[in-house]
Amino acid sequence: MATKIVTRNTDYAVRALCYMAARESKEKGGIITVTELVKELGMPRPFLRKILQKLNAAELLISKKGKGGGFRLARPAGKIFITVVMEIFQGPFKLNDCMFKRKICPNRKACFMRKKLEAIEKFAAAQLKGVTIREILNGR
Repeated sequence: MATKIVTRNTDYAVRALCYMAARESKEKGGIITVTELVKELGMPRPFLRKILQKLNAAELLISKKGKGGGFRLARPAGKIFITVVMEIFQGPFKLNDCMFKRKICPNRKACFMRKKLEAIEKFAAAQLKGVTIREILNGR
C-alpha cells in the first residue's frame, strides 16, 4: 500500500478552493452553491459538504445559509496556503512516524533512516509552505 502525501480529502478541498477562486475572479464576492461544486467537480455531495464545513470551521470559507446560500472564500486565494489545507485534513506534514508494532520504534533517535526521512520532510515542507491556492490555480 502506497503512502499518500496528499489525501483524498485534501485533494477535494484544494480542487473546491481552486474552483471557488476561479469563479470569484469572474463574479465579485459570488457565493458558490454545493450543487454547483458537485456538478462541476464531480464529487459526492455528502463528502463534499463535510469538506466545506471543515474549511468553514477553519475560517478559510464563509457560508451563507438559506435561499441563495452557499460558500465563498474567506480570504484571497493568494493568502490560502496548501500546507494549511493539508493540516486541516491530515495533521502535521509527516512522511513516517517510525512506528513498529503500533508503538514508536525504540531505535528512533539513533536510526540513520529516520535522520534521512527528517531531512526529506523538512525539504518537502519548505517547498510546500509557500504554495497558495492562487499559484495552483495559475499553474505555477
